[in-house]
Amino acid sequence: MTLLPLVGAAATWYLTGIVWLVQRVNYPLLRSVGAAEFAAYEQAHVRRIGPVVGPAMLVEGCASLLLTAWRPAYVTAGDAVLGAALVVVTWASTFLLQVPAHDRLRAGFDAAWHHRLVRSNRIRTAAWTLHSLLATRRLYLGLA
Repeated sequence: MTLLPLVGAAATWYLTGIVWLVQRVNYPLLRSVGAAEFAAYEQAHVRRIGPVVGPAMLVEGCASLLLTAWRPAYVTAGDAVLGAALVVVTWASTFLLQVPAHDRLRAGFDAAWHHRLVRSNRIRTAAWTLHSLLATRRLYLGLA
């Protein structure tokens, strides 16, 4: 087994755990932050989450891209392209849907934007979950 699928899988699993925590715990609890504290809380969330997810997203993205070019025999071209496509989905969702929602919420709580954030984050949750399953399958095939 080569190291590249393992590194990619580790980053994907890490991000999958984070997105499930955010989807099921952090984002729903935003409703509970008081109006007076919300803008500061949201700004702190945005500032702190970047260093937690940014490096892992870069590692996952690079590993997925590299895997399309340098793939071990047990990783099919279709498998590698699907993994890269799932990374594109998570990045597109992040920068086209979640970042704008967070930008709007930085000014203060808005129920409609909060609902959009929670609802649109399902895209990332699904994509990272599927990518985790795909990465697990790759590693299983590499060990077989």
